[in-house]
Amino acid sequence: MNQILMIVMAAGAVLGGIDRLRGNAWGLGHKFESGFMLMGSMALSMVGMICLTPVLSQVLGYVIVPLYRLLGVDPAMFGSLLAIDMGGYQLAKDLAQLPLLGSYAGLVASSIFGCTLVFTIPVGMGMIPKADRPLFAQGIMLGLAAMPVGLVIGGLLCGLSPLACLHQNLPILVLALLLLLGLWKIPNQLIKGFCLLAEGIRWLVTLGLVLAAVASMTGWNPVPGMAPIEDALATVASISVVLLGSLPVAELVRRLLSRPFTRLGHRLRMKPQSLTAMLVGLVSALPTLAMYPDIDARGKITAGAFLVSGTSLLAAHMAFTMSTEPGMLPAVMAAKLSGALAAVLLALCLTRKTA
Repeated sequence: MNQILMIVMAAGAVLGGIDRLRGNAWGLGHKFESGFMLMGSMALSMVGMICLTPVLSQVLGYVIVPLYRLLGVDPAMFGSLLAIDMGGYQLAKDLAQLPLLGSYAGLVASSIFGCTLVFTIPVGMGMIPKADRPLFAQGIMLGLAAMPVGLVIGGLLCGLSPLACLHQNLPILVLALLLLLGLWKIPNQLIKGFCLLAEGIRWLVTLGLVLAAVASMTGWNPVPGMAPIEDALATVASISVVLLGSLPVAELVRRLLSRPFTRLGHRLRMKPQSLTAMLVGLVSALPTLAMYPDIDARGKITAGAFLVSGTSLLAAHMAFTMSTEPGMLPAVMAAKLSGALAAVLLALCLTRKTA
């Protein structure tokens, strides 16, 4: 399966490259360029954290490892509180007592819960118009409620038992429950808290990037134990290579499904733009969030629920998994798709009066 996906991505890169030479006649050359241009923004958000991860894992190990051992949970699961491409994978692998759980936490759980916690919620609350934030928050709550479906299915494909999946995800499920209560009872205060969290992560990532750059240019390492910046940049570059093909492929899929989406939107009593917003969410949460003013109320709730598990599957998260552990790709894809589907079904069932 991995080889087939890589061939599809390579075909997308070929089509995108040809179209770029033809002056973007098919509209795929621009997507090809975007996949490469994203390297800069990804490097800014990833490199510093990747370089700092060995130091963070050593420091956090003194506190997290005993606490998680007390719960019977592998410390690797702490890494799932960060996004897969913002240090979550590296932290999970460094803290893992069992390599399998390190891969599960760093790829499956981080791509769902970690991404929602440190990216989708703070960025979404900042981008979406104030009037739409309650609908977005409602969607996030439904997505978090459906999240265990994806976590369990991903764990089963990794080789874990259902009970082990739930046990290992106990801290995540407790935190998700607290998020649900917070978004329900004190949404404004929680939004402010997420914004502060996002700003703190930005400071930490920037600090790590500066320290790694100093170490690379002078040979003096201000923080012993940091990973070399060249290794972190190699990770970013490998992701960008996959994006060269995945973004043109995603654009082709969007075009092929435009007419069916129009018919399906009428049946679901949603604007076709709502379904398109969820589809582009498989590439990135940003275009989905930007489309919020153009979609209906039911679509806003459903799209928010979809983004918890479904965001970035066909772009950054798939590319990151293929560049680190290709064998985990089926588990990551199944976890994110099943969680997203469960969230959408839950949202559709609970928003019939909103349609």
